[in-house]
Amino acid sequence: MRLARIAHPGGVAFAAVEGDGDDAQVLEIAEHPFGNPNFTGKRWPLADVRLLAPILPTKVVAIGRNYADHAAEMGNDVPTDPMMFLKPSTSVIGPNAAIKLPASSSHVDFEGELAVVIGQPVRNVPAARASAAVLGYTVANDVSARDHQKSDGQWGRAKGFDTFCPLGPWIETSIDASDLALRSQVDGETKQDSRTSLLVHKIPDLIEFVSGVMTLLPGDVILTGTPAGVGPITSDQDVAITIEGIGTLANPVQQA
Repeated sequence: MRLARIAHPGGVAFAAVEGDGDDAQVLEIAEHPFGNPNFTGKRWPLADVRLLAPILPTKVVAIGRNYADHAAEMGNDVPTDPMMFLKPSTSVIGPNAAIKLPASSSHVDFEGELAVVIGQPVRNVPAARASAAVLGYTVANDVSARDHQKSDGQWGRAKGFDTFCPLGPWIETSIDASDLALRSQVDGETKQDSRTSLLVHKIPDLIEFVSGVMTLLPGDVILTGTPAGVGPITSDQDVAITIEGIGTLANPVQQA
C-alpha cells in the first residue's frame, strides 16, 4: 500500500494511493494510517489533490557515513557504530515544496536517502524483530549546509534549517528495502547512482541501535544515510531523488 498525506478540497487527510499515471486515485483514510486504516469512502483523482510530506514525525533520526563510498568522498572513515544525529520536525517538507537556501550559507548540498517510517512505539527492539516496527519506506533528502557543518563541529545548524528534510512522495508499506536502486538528479543530471544493499549498517541494526537510545514513536523517521555523489545545489535548480519501488521526490531550490 502507498500511504500519502494530501491536501484535498475539504482539508488535509491521510490517503491510500491506488493506480498509476492518469488513472491514479487517492482514497481518504480516517484519522491516521497506523494499524488497519479505516477508509471514509471519499476518493479523488491524484491529479486533483496536492501531495504533502507523507508523515509529520516527532523526530527525524539521521545516520551519517553509512555508505563507505560517501565516507571516503568526504575524507572520513566508516564509523564502527552508526553515527546518529537529529533533524528537527520543522525541517520536513513534502514533494514539490521549495528547499530554501539560508542567507548564512554559501554551500548547501543535497543528499538522497532511503527513509524508514516507524509504525508503532518501540524501545530496545532487537534487530531480529525490527521489521515489525516498520510502517514503510519513503524517499528523503538530507539537505546540508556543508560550510556550517565544517565550521560548527556539530551538525545541528547545518542539518536543521527549515525545509532541509524533504520527504515523499508517499510511504510504501509493501516492499523489501534491502536492495533498492537509489538515484539523485539535479536539473536532470544524475549525481548519485547506488543501491541500498550497500548500507554499512543495515536497516534492522539501525532500528535496534536507535531504539536502544530513544523511544521511537509512530511516524518517526530514520534516514539511513547517503551514497557517494553528494554536491551543491543553487537557487532555481531542481532536485529529484528516485528509489526503486517507491517513487520520485522532487523539489525546486530557492533562495530564502
